[in-house]
Amino acid sequence: MSAARSAIAGTLMMGIACSSAQAGQALATDGYSNSAGTINSESTLLEEITVTSQRMELLGAASTASEGLVGDQELQLAPVYRPGQLLETVPGLVVTLHSGEGKANQYLMRGYNLDHGTDLETYVDDMPINQPTHAHGQGYTDLNFMIPELADGLSYTKGPYYANVGDFGAVGSVRIDYRDTIPDQISATAGTLGFQRIFSAGSQPIDDGHLLAAVELQHYDGPFVTPDDARKENFVLRYSQGDTHDGYSATAMYYHQIWTSTTDIPIRAIAQGLVPDRFGTLDPTDGGHAQRASLSVNDYATVGDGQFSASGFFIYNQLHLYNDFTHFLTDPIHGDQEDQFENRRAIGGAASYTVPVRWGTAQSDIAVGGLMRYDLLGVGRSPSEDQVPLSPQYDPPSFSDNDQVYLFAGAAYLQATTHWTPTLRSVLGIRDDYQHGTDIDYLAVLHETAGYTNGGTAAQSLLQPKGSLIYTPTGTLEFYLAAGRGFHSADLRGVNQDTSVDLGLPHTPLLARQEGQEVGMRAAVERQLVFTFAVYNLWQQSETIIDPDVGQDIAGPPSRRYGYEFNATYQINRRLEFYVSYSGDHTRFTRPFDDGTGHSGTYITDAPVATGSLALYLTNLGPWSGGLNYRYLGNYPLSSGPCVNSAAVKDFPGVATSCANAPTSLGQVNSKGFGELNLDAHYAFPSGWSAALGIYNLLNTHAAAAEFWYVDRLKSEIGTYPDGRADVHEHPLEPLMARFTISKQFGP
Repeated sequence: MSAARSAIAGTLMMGIACSSAQAGQALATDGYSNSAGTINSESTLLEEITVTSQRMELLGAASTASEGLVGDQELQLAPVYRPGQLLETVPGLVVTLHSGEGKANQYLMRGYNLDHGTDLETYVDDMPINQPTHAHGQGYTDLNFMIPELADGLSYTKGPYYANVGDFGAVGSVRIDYRDTIPDQISATAGTLGFQRIFSAGSQPIDDGHLLAAVELQHYDGPFVTPDDARKENFVLRYSQGDTHDGYSATAMYYHQIWTSTTDIPIRAIAQGLVPDRFGTLDPTDGGHAQRASLSVNDYATVGDGQFSASGFFIYNQLHLYNDFTHFLTDPIHGDQEDQFENRRAIGGAASYTVPVRWGTAQSDIAVGGLMRYDLLGVGRSPSEDQVPLSPQYDPPSFSDNDQVYLFAGAAYLQATTHWTPTLRSVLGIRDDYQHGTDIDYLAVLHETAGYTNGGTAAQSLLQPKGSLIYTPTGTLEFYLAAGRGFHSADLRGVNQDTSVDLGLPHTPLLARQEGQEVGMRAAVERQLVFTFAVYNLWQQSETIIDPDVGQDIAGPPSRRYGYEFNATYQINRRLEFYVSYSGDHTRFTRPFDDGTGHSGTYITDAPVATGSLALYLTNLGPWSGGLNYRYLGNYPLSSGPCVNSAAVKDFPGVATSCANAPTSLGQVNSKGFGELNLDAHYAFPSGWSAALGIYNLLNTHAAAAEFWYVDRLKSEIGTYPDGRADVHEHPLEPLMARFTISKQFGP
């Protein structure tokens, strides 16, 4: 098993790691060995119930109903057509896209539009992926560097109840492991919509460890009138010894991609014939290029009676995003294309130690841990035309940014898991986070003409108590009661601004508090059926709001969410497994909010009322295996409420005197969401050959992958709509597509 499991884990995460290691042995017979050791006799028994067995093992180890494990085999069988969709194996999490393939995905879960990763703490091989104070979105999480074949298990949590979960993790967190060994292999994929991919990987024993190498080359056009022409390169080199109790790994990665974007477009452009169909674009020069390099190390050791783990990383990220969201709203001559850019270096590490302690008749596992991270980045936004820079003089001061930012984050936590009786245990934790940031605003003179600056220094610490009470009346049934505090950090540039005229929030918190409570249960019925049910409540001090006009996040008013989540896995027989998840969510601001389109209300835009999935997994039916999955995103509001006269007058000054003559819809604006059916089928030939066929959007569903409601202006509207028009902007779901893969595995 890869060394990523439980980098800063307490007792819970140690338990999860042990469970995953046991199940990983079962999966080793499927052709992927997780460790240097041999498979013991138990693996034959566990092979028959793979995914279910891992979920059963959380009984007695989990602290809430909202955490879990996804095994290697389920990840490999999941019918996904981009790397980030592996995260959809987390119950209730939907991963979509509103622009080009090289951009970070959109994540939605528990009534949150998590944008490009805000409020979803994500780790790959113990490296933090979220990027604070990012050019395009706070907590930006780009997983395009991830190679699906190397994923070796996934663990997740939901809610602010876990001491080892920090910034961006109060709604959810995901940790993805990378494997230590893989059979020598090469595969080639060709598909519709201009998809081609070559993947090659292998591992060899060296001394007492293993050296793994992997290469991925990919090209994809998509269904768009202007092809994405996305060209991706991925390289991984990894050396590991031992396991997650006594061992270490060192991993180097490199990723590079160039692409063209077809971003969301106003639906009136389609109706007016300005683009031929929903796959058209109003600016064919939109696009981007990204580069990432990293080096990470993980170390595990048994020290005395306890378990020690440590990790360290260095990450280099470079990004340019060229997007034209509002077309000719700001600059009627050159258009509104912008270059969002950044050059980031991040270094940090984490360590934890867990030791058993007896208090009289009670047995406790005490976990203590800490982490630190330092980001040095140049970040900004500038006007451009056809990806050529323009002078800021053509646009308002707020259109341009150029900042040098220094960010420090540190945290320490203590957690005690205590078994008071055979049926009652508690998990109590305390965590303290401290962040400090300094911004040098290179455009301060320009910004001061508008009455603000990004420059300055901000610092804040936040103490976070967390606790769970678990009652286990039988070996197959548990009940949970949990409460806790978490947070997400804010973009330092927004925190430092002297005023925030649009929102009326002059003092944006650097660390915005999030508080939650949850009641849940977990049950297993004769090892064939495992299900969980949870009812949750989440309050947030400052909702992160997507501002589609500029493609960035801003800090908004407080919000509250409550809802429920149900998940079930049924092992039909030793080869066939059925899985279902559904989350129903109620989401509102705690006070009315003007969304900038003349509409005002308490709806949180793009926050889904429901998410879910159905999946069927087939394993080892002779040479056949595969997965069938239906992914579901429910309806979501696009405006914060109906048109309000006062908001219309404010948002369209000098044009609107009321909603009656404002260039906006009168009522509440909503989206219908989508459902999509995907299939992957695998066939193993003799002598190491295999073939796979993936068919995605099997029902050819016509829907929007993402929709937004905001103000823009087309070129033909320059003279008639001086302040633009509000409209629905959509990015289409890909139509029916297919990909065929032929693979060859070498060796025994």
